[in-house]
Amino acid sequence: MAEPLPTADGVKENKLRKGVFAVSGILITLVIYGVLQEKIMRVPYGVNKEYFKYSLFLVFCNRITTSAVSAGSLVASKKALDPVAPVYKYCLVSVTNILTTTCQYEALKYVSFPVQTLAKCAKMIPVMIWGTFIMQKKYKGFDYLVAFLVTLGCSIFILFPAGTDFSPYGKGRENTVWGISLMVGYLGFDGFTSTFQDKLFKGYDMEIHNQIFYTTLCSCVLSLTGLIFQGHLLLAVDFVYRHNDCFLDIVLLSTVATASQFFISYTIRTFGALTFAAIMTTRQLVSIMLSCIWFSHPLSWEQWIGAIIVFGSLYSKTFWKKVSPAPTPPQQTENGSSSPLKGIP
Repeated sequence: MAEPLPTADGVKENKLRKGVFAVSGILITLVIYGVLQEKIMRVPYGVNKEYFKYSLFLVFCNRITTSAVSAGSLVASKKALDPVAPVYKYCLVSVTNILTTTCQYEALKYVSFPVQTLAKCAKMIPVMIWGTFIMQKKYKGFDYLVAFLVTLGCSIFILFPAGTDFSPYGKGRENTVWGISLMVGYLGFDGFTSTFQDKLFKGYDMEIHNQIFYTTLCSCVLSLTGLIFQGHLLLAVDFVYRHNDCFLDIVLLSTVATASQFFISYTIRTFGALTFAAIMTTRQLVSIMLSCIWFSHPLSWEQWIGAIIVFGSLYSKTFWKKVSPAPTPPQQTENGSSSPLKGIP
């Protein structure tokens, strides 16, 4: 006998379960990731109050974990491990991705996690700039308006702190200048990485895990080389050897960073990019609130206004697209996919 067709209630219940799974997975993994970032880079370890200073080592640990999981996924699914695009193109993505992540970790030495997280919301500006130059994309006036409002909100949040935020690496204006400079570097490199990955995907028939594997593999080699030339590899290993709690933090950081990629891919595939954008905006808001509570970051009333402007603009953009009539979809590329590393922290 034929299987009975699922009822409307059954379909809704199944979709609800998938939604709860996707939302909880993204929020849990990335919120834990954000808290661990701040803990590793800004909280001292041991009785001598030593700070972990080797951000490139964190990049190496994250990428080698993701690379191993991606290779396992390709082998388990019996898909080709051969590179689809020229290796130098994977390496270009790796270089800018390493610079992105390194700037992100280094910035935490000089600015608080709430400031860094809110500043990330301004990444649409470099993405639009790189998209115009590399992909010859055109954007609507509403996109520029949202980008301006987000930048305005981020500027208010950064320029009007509640008080002097403690940092072991700098003080006062020097602290702010270095932190903002690193965040500008993060936004610029991240915008280029995302845009070039889009261009790479449109030109080659490529599995998601294939690109993740080769990009993260290149990142492993490059970050390891950087650690050796800087003389930081043995120092970082010695630090985590002497501080077991730091070692456990780094293992958990790499684990949740890799796990988040599964939830990101699952969410985009199941619910689309629009739902994913709303979830990521919520995740940033939750991360800021949790960091303020966990690490006692006070917020001034100007910062509250800046945060409202930023998240109000982002949610408006998300829901505006939801209610706007959908344009005629363009012809799908061979892979039919977007950049897989956009969500890699």
